[in-house]
Parts: sequence; structure tokens; C-alpha cells
Amino acid sequence: MILTGAQADTAEAGGKGRALARASAAGFAVPPFFVVPSAEAPDAEALTAALADLGPGPFAVRSSGLAEDGAEASHAGQFESLLNVPAEGVAAAIAQVSASGAGEGLAAYRSERGIADSAPPAVVVQSMIPASHAGVAFSADPVAGRRDRVVVSATQGLGDRLVAGEVDGSGWWLTRPALEVVATTGDGEGLTPEQVRDIVELCLAAEAAFGGPQDIEWAFADGALYLLQSRPITSPLRPAPLTDPGFMVFDNSNIVESYPGIVAPLTFSFASYAYARVYMAFVGLLGVPPERIRAERVVFENMLSRIEGRVYYNLGNWHRALAMLPGYSLNRGFMDGMMGTSAPLPERLLAQIEHGQPQRLKEYARMARSAWRLWRASRALPATSAQFRKRLDRALKATAPERVATLSLTELAAEYRRIEADLLDRWDAPIVNDFLCMIAFGAARKALEGWAGAEGTAALNDVLIGQGDIISARPAQLIRAMGETAREDTALLAALDAQNRASVEVSAISDGVAGYIAEFGDRCTEELKLESVTLDEDPTPLFAAIAAAARSRHGPAPERGDPWARLDVALKGKPVKRIIARWLVRWAKDRVRDRENLRYERTRIFGRARRVLLAMGTQFHAMGLIAASRDVFLLTLPEVLGAIEGFGVTADLAGLAEVRRREMERATALPDPPERIITEGPACAAATLAAPAQAASDERTRSGTGASAGTVTAVARVIADPRGQSIAAGEILVARHTDPGWIALFASAGAIVVERGSLLSHSAIVARELGIPCVVGLSDATRWITDGEVLTVDGASGRVSKA
Repeated sequence: MILTGAQADTAEAGGKGRALARASAAGFAVPPFFVVPSAEAPDAEALTAALADLGPGPFAVRSSGLAEDGAEASHAGQFESLLNVPAEGVAAAIAQVSASGAGEGLAAYRSERGIADSAPPAVVVQSMIPASHAGVAFSADPVAGRRDRVVVSATQGLGDRLVAGEVDGSGWWLTRPALEVVATTGDGEGLTPEQVRDIVELCLAAEAAFGGPQDIEWAFADGALYLLQSRPITSPLRPAPLTDPGFMVFDNSNIVESYPGIVAPLTFSFASYAYARVYMAFVGLLGVPPERIRAERVVFENMLSRIEGRVYYNLGNWHRALAMLPGYSLNRGFMDGMMGTSAPLPERLLAQIEHGQPQRLKEYARMARSAWRLWRASRALPATSAQFRKRLDRALKATAPERVATLSLTELAAEYRRIEADLLDRWDAPIVNDFLCMIAFGAARKALEGWAGAEGTAALNDVLIGQGDIISARPAQLIRAMGETAREDTALLAALDAQNRASVEVSAISDGVAGYIAEFGDRCTEELKLESVTLDEDPTPLFAAIAAAARSRHGPAPERGDPWARLDVALKGKPVKRIIARWLVRWAKDRVRDRENLRYERTRIFGRARRVLLAMGTQFHAMGLIAASRDVFLLTLPEVLGAIEGFGVTADLAGLAEVRRREMERATALPDPPERIITEGPACAAATLAAPAQAASDERTRSGTGASAGTVTAVARVIADPRGQSIAAGEILVARHTDPGWIALFASAGAIVVERGSLLSHSAIVARELGIPCVVGLSDATRWITDGEVLTVDGASGRVSKA
């Protein structure tokens, strides 16, 4: 007897035969087959007819045990299977497969699992698929036991060697339900992402059809995907996670300028605390009641997230904090622009945040009260800033920097708590000025653009160039001055090139170097990361910058005339608008200056915190608590302070540091995740994707945001790390992002092109102050531009062209 089609949906067809019948009936693409029941020898004439119905062959002849492919025991590998059997060999193959049920190994397998069945298997005869690729897939991870993962294994050609473990093939692990790839092995076997997704969807469809997690065999042939087998996963699985309605959006398009690359746990925990305290104080200043701030404390304490070692804004919480302010629902677009994010918040999250927002009339009343508070704060800003600086100076002078290393752990903890209370918890002037700066600059730019077009924005740019009182430009000026001194001193240049610190310290620029480090030693590359090495520890980046400046020929800055006159010309015949524009531009100019100068004060605070925490690490190392002093940066702030003050929950600080080291090493090896990550469910279940590779572009011109006027044609130098790379005088600096620690390269650059950043980013402000053409926000610049090619940069229009 031979069972075909729906006839095989019976116990005597065995597990595999019955599963194939059900899969075929459910509409899956199953290669044609028939089943010979257990212990039966098919009639020669019936076998010939059945084979003719399947096609010319060759055929696969497989076992289908009566207890095989069940939920308790798959019998995988216990019976024999024969492939590529010609039509004339099928009868003998059926007999051989049927006889494989009598082996000692199978008897032991059944005995171990308490299976009483001892009948020979039924036999499935199926058309062979000329597979280009084949393999297996699991709708749950059978090794990890996770039901929220799908696993695919593939090889080229037939899948029998992969199933037998003779070849490794390639593997993919994907999340459910998002179906995002979280891990891979092998070279991909030539499968496209679309084909992998087709396999995953086939596996999930099998799970839905058969009512439980499935282990399938599949094959691609002539572009079509076939289901060769489906059976339940028999290895133990964890319970299925409950559906979680969580929805989060993370974005680093703005914060990457402050915290680029991999960020140590200590820096992240320190930054999280600082952001929470600063913004709780800010919304309080604008009239949010204290009881509401306390009720929403969790929002402020989770404004930042750390994903694969990188710092992101938790945008939902940022918007929840901003939604406490009046006018949020009316000015949401402005909020996005103020934060510098790359795209607006998804409507799904906005609906949650805006639920229960007050009526429009009440909003206007609240806005009026907050505007009054903000106006009062702006009027008091000069005095507030002066008091902030006095408080800062007093706090930092209370303990001399060189004395920090002599303090005990208890004294160091007290010193840190004093910094917290005196400075981080009283961050009034910088946060008020930052907010006003964004309003002032945005208003001035919008007004001038609307009233005078490109000439108006160019005039605004001119006024902001060379203010002379922005401290962030001073390092470049000092470096250029030391370069002038070193230019004709051959021995000094040799010492700078050789990074010979001892020779530099007795040279003609020794006082200049010492003064620079005393004033700007904490203004290092990635200065807000506590783990960054400062110039007093390693002055070699400064030496390289001075040497580059010595070989530069910038010459005197060109005469620019009166920039205010250009503004008047742009608004000629519009006297009222000219008066308003002058007031707006002056306001913006002052706020931009104060923003950059107050950020320098932030560097001083972070620098003192770095010294205190590193001194703690030195003491931990002396006590044998961690393997090296700098391992303290692998701990979190509560772990460090808890170990000293008594609220820590583990004594194994070295073990924690080692775990974090391995995590950071793994994260460092990964490509940068995308700027924006959207997750379903809790953050712990979120998958992080590598940024998709962008195809090489043959465009000759691209546009970003013109940040500092001027046109330069020169060689481009693509810089990933300013600590190990340099540029020659007049070359165009191209980078993903910059921070104040890049100022040494600014001193030699002829122009600057940056992937990230806005008109108020550090690179834009300092470029304007130094009179260097600058374009920011040029997407994918470091991939599109090849190191060493010639570019033309137009800092007014934002156009960058290849020669």
C-alpha cells in the first residue's frame, strides 16, 4: 500500500509523513511525496506508478518512524536517509531505510526515553530538490531555550552535511517579533537578507500551523523556497515572555558631540546624575511645581541610555520632561530643533506623552507665566553667571589639584560630595544661558533669512566671527603663538616631533606649554569622558599641534571691515527690521559667547571630578580591590561611592571591572549602531543593529549646513582620532564629530567639514571665531570623502565639492 497526499495524514505514515501531509494541506511548498507504511513492501507496479506521479527523479528516501518527530522525541539522526536515489533504486532504498529501525543504537535511544514502539519506520519517498542552498531553522533558540529568537543555519547545495554536522555553514539569530538580526556566523553562503527573512517567515508560519515551536528543514531551488520537513523542537524551552507594551526611542545625533564612541560606566553614571539634577532645576526655574518634579523623578533620572557602550538620549523621557513646560504641544517642532535630533518623535510615542495636555487657553496662560520667569532669569543672567563663576572658583580652590592625590578614600568621597552639592546641584547660569542661546540664535537666523535671504544669514555669520572673547578659541591662538616661536628653532622642532618632553620643558616655549596645561590641561580630546587622558598626563597631542602650527603659514587674518555694516546693507530700506535685527543679533552674539565660555567652566568641573575619582581608583588599587587604578572607570558612581560610604552591594569590584572590560571590548569591535534606535518592549530585550553600510557614492557635490563663511580648496584629511593623527597646514579637516579637544587640529586647518553638529556646535562656534570656513551636518562625510583628495569647501552655502 502506498499513501499519497491527504492519505498520509494518518498514524501509519509515521511522524514525518504525517507532518508532510499536514504541511501540504496547509499550503506550504512541499516537494511531491508518498509514504510506504511501516513493515510493508510496496507492489512493484504501484511503486512505478507512484514514482511516475512524482516525476523523473532522482528521489530522497527517508524514514518516518511511528514515534518520530513528536514533541517528546525527534529521533533525529536515528534512522537512515538516502538521497539522489534513481527510480530503479527506490525499491532497494525503501527496504534499506525500513531495516534501519532494527539497530541497537535506536533501541537504546527509545529505551532511554521510555518509548515502547519497536516497529520499523514508515518510509517517505520524495522528489529531490536541486537545492542552491539548504539548511535548518528553529522558531525558538534550542540551545539558549529562548522563545524570542529565531535561528537559521544554511549551507550551499544540499543540507544533509549541515544536518550531519560535517560542515558549519552560516548562522543567523533574529529577534521576535521584530525579526532583526542580532548575531551571525560564517560568510552568509551567498544568501541575501531577503532570503534569510523568507526562511524565518516560513519557520514562523510552520509554528503557527502546527501549534508549537518548530525545527524545519528547507531548501531554495530555482529561486523558490521549499519546506522539506517540520517537527516540534524537543529540547527544553523557557517560558514565553509576556507581551510588553513598552516602546522607546533612542537618538544620539546630538549628544555624540559630547560623548563620542565607547563611554565608560563611570562616565555614564556621572553624566546621568548631572543631567537629572540640571534639568530638574531647569523645569523648576520655569515654574513646574516641586511636587510634580518629585513625582516625575524617574523621567529625569533616565534621560540618557547606554547602548553597546554608546550614549544615547532616551527621547521619550526628554519629551516627557519638556512636556512639563508650557507650550509643549504648541511648540513641539521647536523642541526637536532645540535638541538637534535627526528626526521627529514617532506619533505612537507622542500620543502617550501628549495625553492629558491642558487646553490651549490654559497653555497660553502657563506660557505667559513661564515667559515672565524666563525674562526675569535673562535679566539676572549676568549676575547669575558671575555668581556661578565665583562659586566654581571658590569650590575648586578649596582643595588644590595637587593635594587631591594625598586624600584618603573617606576624604575623597567628601570632596566629591562637595562638588556635587556646590556645583552639579546649582547649575543655574549654564542651563539658563543654553536655553536662551537656542532661542536667540534661532530667532536671529530665522528673522534675517526671512528678511534678507542668503545675504542676511551671511551677515549674521560675519557678526559672529572673531568676537575675541570666546575662550574656546584661545587654545588655538596659544598654539599658533608657540608655533611661531618654534618655527625657526630646529632643535625645538626636532624635540616636538620626537615627543621629547624633557627637552620641550627647557625650551623657549616651556613657560607657554606649562601655562597652556595649567589653563587647558582638562580640555583634552573627548574631555567630558572621565576616562580620557588629560594633557598633564600626556602632553604629546599638544606637542604635535605646536609642531604643525610651526609649519603653518596662516598669516594675519584678512581685513573684514565692519560686519555690522554688512547687516545694515542687507536690510537697507527696512529701518524697523534693521533695529530689531541688530537687537536680535547682539542678543544671539552674547548668548553664543556665554554658552561656549560657560561650557569651559563645565570642563573645569569635570576635570576636578576626574582627578577625585582617579585618586579613588589609585586607593582601590593600593588596597587590592581592583587590578589597576584606571579600572575605577569600569565601575559606576554608586559602586565607587558605595564601597567607600557603606551602601555598596558587592565587594568584588575587580570582578565587576572585568565583566565591564569584556563588555566594552565586545562593543568596541562592533560597528557604530545607527543614530536612532526604536525598540519594542523593555530595554533589556532590545536588539541593537549595526548601522547599514551605505553604498559608495559618485556624487561630486554635497551640501550640509554652512556654519562659517569662506571658500577653501585644499587636500582633505579624514581624521578618526586626533590623538594619533594630524593634518598639515591648510588642509581640510574632515571628521564625524569634534569636541574642544580637537582644537589643536583647528589651529592648522584651512577648513572644517563635520558629519554631525549644528550651527551651535563647538566646531561651528570655534571655526567662526578663528575665521575658518566650516560645514557641519554633512551626512556620511567620512565615507564619501577619501583621505587625500582635493575638496572645495564653501562655508557660507554649505556646499562641499570634489575636484
